[in-house]
Parts: sequence; C-alpha cells; structure tokens
Amino acid sequence: MSAQLDRAGFASVPDDVGGTAARGWWDANAAEYLAEHGTFLGPADFCWCPEGLREGDARLLGDVSGRRVLEVGAGAAQCSRWLVGQGARVVATDVSSGMLEAGRDLDARTGTTVPMVQADGRVLPFADDSVDLAFTAFGALPFVPDPAAVHREVARVLRPGGLWVFAVTHPIRWAFPDDPSERGLTAIRSYFDRTPYVETGPAGTVEYAEYHRTLGDHVADLNAAGLHLERLVEPTWPEGHERTWGGWGPVRGRYLPGTVIFVCRAPQRP
Repeated sequence: MSAQLDRAGFASVPDDVGGTAARGWWDANAAEYLAEHGTFLGPADFCWCPEGLREGDARLLGDVSGRRVLEVGAGAAQCSRWLVGQGARVVATDVSSGMLEAGRDLDARTGTTVPMVQADGRVLPFADDSVDLAFTAFGALPFVPDPAAVHREVARVLRPGGLWVFAVTHPIRWAFPDDPSERGLTAIRSYFDRTPYVETGPAGTVEYAEYHRTLGDHVADLNAAGLHLERLVEPTWPEGHERTWGGWGPVRGRYLPGTVIFVCRAPQRP
C-alpha cells in the first residue's frame, strides 16, 4: 500500500487516468508485494490464484513443451519461469518496470532466464499469429477500464486455435467487503455497480484503480474479440489452507468463490 495514500473507496475517474495508474503503483509497491506474497508464489512456480491452484496440478494450458507462450501482466514472471522448466518458449510482459526488475532478480537467483518486455496489455508489441498460448493470472485485466482491448490484442497475436487463459477476482466478490472474516460474508454493494475501486494521494492524484466486470461483461468482451469460451473454472478453497490474502481466506472461501478462470480459444480459420 502506498505510503502517500490519502483516500480509498469506490469512485468514478477518467478512463485515461485510471487506466495508467497501475504502472506507477506497481513500480512503487513491487518490493512490498513480493515481500508479502513472494514465498507463497515461489520464484519459479505457477500459481493461478490465492486459493493456491497450481498449473502443475490444473494443467489448464495443456502440454506446453515447445510451445510459444505469452504471459500478459506477468509481474516478476514467476509463472513464466515455471513454464521455461516445462520446455515452453515464453515471453513475459508487464507494464511495470519495477516488477520486471524484480523478475530479473529472480532470474539471477534461480538461474532460469525469462525474456521480459515492458508493455501495456492493450498494445502488445508482437506480430499477428505469433504465439500458441497466452495467459494471465490476475494481471492487466483488473487494472484497465477497457479490458476488451486486451482480449482483442491477445486474439490478434494468437495463432488460429490458440488458447487464452486468464484468472481474475470472481465478480460476485465485488458485492461484498474486501474482508476475509465473517464481516466479508454480507453483501453491501450491488453486483451490477461497476464503479471502480480507487486510491488517491494527498493531491487527489489517482494512485491505483481496479475495475469490476460482471460475468456477463467478461463473456461479452470475449465474444467481441472473436474468442470462444470453452471452460469456466471456479477454484474451491482447499482444506488445510489457512493463509489469507487481502479478502481471500478460509472463512469466506468455504462459502464464496474468490477466483474465476476463463479458458478460451481463438477460432480456427477456413
């Protein structure tokens, strides 16, 4: 959390302001975020969500050996580093130079190097039909007001029949307080209220913005990009997993889904 935080809550902000806030926030908070969550994520492991679902168990991407894989909103590229160990040809992208710098530190620590590119997920610097698989685990999509642009770009760079798999906060959670205790079990907002969550600094500058979409919004965005939804995964909270992460934790996890993962495919061409 930014030390200069002055106000936090749901507020409307101009799209261009909210959509660019993530870069500065993640630059400023990369070290703190990794100090808090780095052990759980691992330096070279693929964790989809706070529930602890690992790609090594879920295999949502299928066989990645020899495949060209793109990670969007990679953070410090922990997932991509794991994929390198599975024989994939991976490129990791993130809008934050601070997170990519942390990724280079993890490269040095692990001895596994991941090609990393600083890029906004809405403007990917890759050629059409250039990757076999693309994915993101809580990256990019929650932090832009126009996620349809990310889906369009992913659809553009995917080869025909390629996979796009993304994990986001389960939309139903936006109706509840971001609280892992019993207090977080009572809905206080309309599920249909799409006002973003915003943090501002002392001068009123937008430091952080996170956007809500309903399940229907996500599906509509995918359809508009020409992508086909094949599977919707809602990880359950596993027994014995007592770790909390923001509003995620075992108390709420027993009753409410915290994450949803969309498994999508680019259409084959005639």
